[in-house]
Amino acid sequence: MKSSNLYNKFPSFNRQPIIFYLVTSFTFLLILIRLIFLQLLNHETYKKMSDENRIRLIATQPIRGRIIDKNGFILADSRLNYSLVIKPQYVDEIAWQKYKSKISKLLKISSDSLQKKYSDGLKNKNFSITLLDDLRADQIIKFKENENFLKGLEISSKMIRNYPYKNVASHVIGYTQPITDSEFTTLSKKGYKLNDLIGRTGIEFVFEQHIRGEWGGEMIEVNSAGTFTKSLGIKPSKQGKDVQLTIDLNLQLIAEDVLKDKNGGAIIVMDPRDGAIRAMASKPTFDLNFFSKDFKPQKEYDALFNSPAKPLFNRALNAYDPGSVWKIVTAIAGLESGKFPPETFLETKPCIRYGSQCFREHNDLGFGTIGYEDALRVSSNTFFYQIGYGVGVDEIYNISKKLGFASLSGIEISEQENIGLVASSQWAKEGRGWGEPGRTPWVPEDIASMSIGQFVVQVTPIQLARAYAAIANGGYLVTPHLSKKEGQLFSSYKPIKIDIDPKNIQLVKNGLRKVVESGTGVSINYGVSNLPPVSGKTGTAEDGEGGSDHAWFVCFTPSDKSELLIVAFAQNTPGGGSVHALPMAREILKVWNKNK
Repeated sequence: MKSSNLYNKFPSFNRQPIIFYLVTSFTFLLILIRLIFLQLLNHETYKKMSDENRIRLIATQPIRGRIIDKNGFILADSRLNYSLVIKPQYVDEIAWQKYKSKISKLLKISSDSLQKKYSDGLKNKNFSITLLDDLRADQIIKFKENENFLKGLEISSKMIRNYPYKNVASHVIGYTQPITDSEFTTLSKKGYKLNDLIGRTGIEFVFEQHIRGEWGGEMIEVNSAGTFTKSLGIKPSKQGKDVQLTIDLNLQLIAEDVLKDKNGGAIIVMDPRDGAIRAMASKPTFDLNFFSKDFKPQKEYDALFNSPAKPLFNRALNAYDPGSVWKIVTAIAGLESGKFPPETFLETKPCIRYGSQCFREHNDLGFGTIGYEDALRVSSNTFFYQIGYGVGVDEIYNISKKLGFASLSGIEISEQENIGLVASSQWAKEGRGWGEPGRTPWVPEDIASMSIGQFVVQVTPIQLARAYAAIANGGYLVTPHLSKKEGQLFSSYKPIKIDIDPKNIQLVKNGLRKVVESGTGVSINYGVSNLPPVSGKTGTAEDGEGGSDHAWFVCFTPSDKSELLIVAFAQNTPGGGSVHALPMAREILKVWNKNK
C-alpha cells in the first residue's frame, strides 16, 4: 500500500523512458535531415568545396600574340620581366635598414628610391613590395650570389608586353594595362584573371580577342596539410595569334624621324589603290613600354597624361583647318555643278570683298586670268573664292561627303578618330554647334573661308588621304586599313566608285601635276634622283583656335598609276606647306624610291 502511494506521489518516474525515447528519436531525426541535406540536396555544392580544399590550380599565363609589320619585323611581343620584391611581414625595421644599404651598393640603386617604394608599399598595406623593376642580368646574378643574406627578399618573374621600337607607331600599336577590379566582374566570365592584361588602345585594343590567348594550368592534389600528392593533369596555355600589319617599318621609321624637329604633326603614308597604310606617325609620341612597368614614376605619368602637348592624342586621326589642300574639293564642286565647266577662266585679284571683309590673294597681286589647272598650280585664293561663292555652301558640302569628309574613314583604330567638320546651310540654321537654332545664319564671309579650307572646315589627315587617293586612282574611295590579311576578324577593303565625272577628276589631277612641275610644290624634286613623276598640293592654314599657322603637303607618285600617297602635316609651324611639310614628304619619297 505504501509503495503504491509512493508511485502516485511521483508520477513522472513512469514517463522517463517515453521522454528519453522522444528526445533520442528527435535527435536522430535531425541528424537524418542533416544527412539528407548534405548528401542529397547539397551534394554538388559540398563536393565542389571539398575538391577546392583538396585540389589546387597552378595557373599558366598565356603569351599574347605578336604584332608584326608587313615584312615580319616585330613591333610588339612578350618577354619575361624580373623584379626584386620584399615581403615586409618577414622583415623588421632593423633588418630593413641593413637590407636597404646592402641592396643600394650591390645593385647600384639610390637608397632614397628604395626607401620611398618600401614606405609606399607599407602605406598601402602590400604584402609584396616591388623595390626594383626590370632587373638586368648582372643585377639578378649579384642578388642570387647574396640572397642567403637577404631573407624576405626574392626575385619574381612575369610575362610583360614588350615594344622593341619603343615609341615607333605608338598610336597605331596601342598599349595594354591590367584590368581593374570593376572590370573583373564582367571579364572573369570571358576567362580573364585579376590583374590580367587587356588592350586599351590601337591594335592591342581592336584585336584583343585575337591576340590575348587562353590561360592554362596544372591541377594538383594536396593532402590535409596542403602538401602536394599528385598531378591531376595539365592544360597548356594557348598563345594568342599574331596580327600582321600593312605598316612598312622602313617607311614608319623615316616618318617618325621627319617629325622630330616639329612641335607637333602627323604623317600618313598609304597605298592609294587599296588604302593599305604603310606608315602612320603622330608627334608628340610616347614610349609604349611605360605601360609595362609595375612602378610608374609620377614625373613620367604626368608627362604622358597631364602634359599640354597631349602625346596620347593621335594627330593623324584628328581634325585641323586644311587651308589650300582643300581647294581640290572646291574645284570639283565647281566642275560638277556645271556652273564653272572645265574651260572656265576667271580673273584673279589682289582681294575680293564678301560681306564686310576683303579676302586677299596670298601674293596681294593676283595671277591674272587663269583656269583650274593654273589656279591649283599657283594656289590662287581669289580664283577659288569665286568658284565657292558661285556654287554655294551645300554644293561644296555634298562633294566633300562623296570624297569621304565629315565621316569616319573606316580605319580599325576608329576609337582615336575625329569626324571633323564641313559646314552646311543646315548646320548654320541649327546653331553651328554652339548657338541657338535660327540665330546663327550663313553669312557671305563663311563661303569665302570655306572655299579655301578655313574656319568652317576642319578635316583629319586620314580624310585628306582618302580624298587625294580618289584623285590618284581615278575616282575610287578607299578604306584606310592597318591589318594585312582578310578573314573572320579582318574587314574587306574593296574600293568604292564615287559619283563624280572621271573627266573632272582628271582635270584636277592635271592641276596637281602642274603644282609639282612648276608651281608651289616644285621643290619636291630637289636632291632626289630617279624619282617617278609626283603630283601634289601645298597648304598653309590659319589655326582656327588662334595658334600659329599649320603647314600641309599631300602628294602621290607615280602621277599615273600611283602606288604611294603621303600626307605631311606640321602643326602650328608657320612658314608654309612648301617650307615645312613638303621636305618631310620628300625624305619619305627618297626612302621609298630607294627600297623600291
